[in-house]
Amino acid sequence: MEQQSLFGNRAGQDMPLATRMRPRTLEEFAGQRHLLGKGKVLRQLIEEDRVSSMIFWGPPGVGKTTLAQIIAARTKANFINFSAVTSGIKEIRGVMSEAEQNHRMGERTLLFIDEIHRFNKAQQDAFLPFVEKGSIVLIGATTENPSFEVNAALLSRCKVFVLQALSEDELVELMKRAIKDPRGFGNQTVEITDEMLKMLAAFANGDARTALGTLEMVVLNGHREGDKTTVTMETLEQCISRKSLLYDKTGEEHYNIISALHKSMRNSDPDAAVYWLSRMLEAGEDPLYVARRLIRFASEDVGMADSRALEIAVAAYQASHFIGMPECSVNLTHAVVYLSMAPKSNALYVAYESAKRDAQKMLSEPVPLVIRNAPTKLMKELHYGEGYEYAHDTAEKLTAMQCLPDSLAGKKYYRPTEQGSEARVKERLRQIEAWKAERRKK
Repeated sequence: MEQQSLFGNRAGQDMPLATRMRPRTLEEFAGQRHLLGKGKVLRQLIEEDRVSSMIFWGPPGVGKTTLAQIIAARTKANFINFSAVTSGIKEIRGVMSEAEQNHRMGERTLLFIDEIHRFNKAQQDAFLPFVEKGSIVLIGATTENPSFEVNAALLSRCKVFVLQALSEDELVELMKRAIKDPRGFGNQTVEITDEMLKMLAAFANGDARTALGTLEMVVLNGHREGDKTTVTMETLEQCISRKSLLYDKTGEEHYNIISALHKSMRNSDPDAAVYWLSRMLEAGEDPLYVARRLIRFASEDVGMADSRALEIAVAAYQASHFIGMPECSVNLTHAVVYLSMAPKSNALYVAYESAKRDAQKMLSEPVPLVIRNAPTKLMKELHYGEGYEYAHDTAEKLTAMQCLPDSLAGKKYYRPTEQGSEARVKERLRQIEAWKAERRKK
């Protein structure tokens, strides 16, 4: 737990560039125009001093802590920075006692909790009464979905604001400001091309802290002559070599490699698939991005031919989330090899795409009366649900009832293949359709 003046007393050059360049006002803040642009909700709350408890959800390096500090300055509140990594119940009670005293003195306390998702249920519950009484304005920051990581009772008392990764243009502007600002490199002459700044922005992948940290590295390692520092392409490439291929300025290689992984699995080539997987991970790719693509592949390219594929892919995502790199590389390899060796069917993908085309053209097609709910007397009088047959009441657990709109009656979207388990599904569907056709003749 750390209580501090807004930005500390140290302004020396021994501090990291990202710390020196921490925005002090909303005008200096980079990105998040959807929240902080003129007339946007969060900006109005801050400017009108009507800030209540809230959660900032977003990836690293997008300004969650900085925004909390700016809010504290604008609202004239005592700012307490509280880390969920290093603090326990004892520290929480101490902070709450201090906040209560401040509240009695008419002073507001803004409590910022970094990585709030790391607190357990008991720790999160400890804040509830103080949030309810107004002793504290709680601002939590998290990189995880608060719906799953923050207690429902606490979450219901907080407004969630989603912060987005910074665009490359926003990162470039941020770095240009750091080069000119006396808090950054403004007291010296730094020569670096726009193309190099764009490469740094692409490498940072939306993270302002990474962008400024890498900029500082390339400047400190640049060629010096007096007060002039020149950044060379050689220096830049050394500093970002780990991602230089994967995150080129157009992003082409990134998509080329994920495409190579997909097509290798689709072609049942586990060796090629594992190679492309390793190329992505060793270049610094987010393992959760790869895992999400595997989940999509499991249904798009394997589907009902082996429904276990989706379970394996989801399990690989969860494992990657739990343990991260480098340990999760073997979990992703497990999924990639399984998907490569599984029987293939794209029948689910084809079915949805076909249905989507009809849905887009026929958005106003009415739901058949027979399968509408009729919770009110008026609906029943309008024949909602009239003639509905409850399949579980039949011996076969089937009815011949038509569920598609009249204009689409008899339309086929899902056409199962003979691959793997889908062969059994195909036979089952054939039997169902034959049974229904027979009943409709009667």
